[in-house]
Amino acid sequence: MVLTDAQREANRKWHKNNKERANYIAMRSSARSFIRKKSTLDDLKELQEIMDTRKKELIEELN
Repeated sequence: MVLTDAQREANRKWHKNNKERANYIAMRSSARSFIRKKSTLDDLKELQEIMDTRKKELIEELN
């Protein structure tokens, strides 16, 4: 995909102004890719435990 100079500049500006969101998106993408393509059963077990713990924490924060 070829980007125009204006689009490239707009992307750079967005990333500069939204560093936290861009980092979140990149990390989420990496996690999903790892789970889909590289994870083992042991990895999935560990990740499930981490997700269960995190889910409980988030639910407690809402209460």
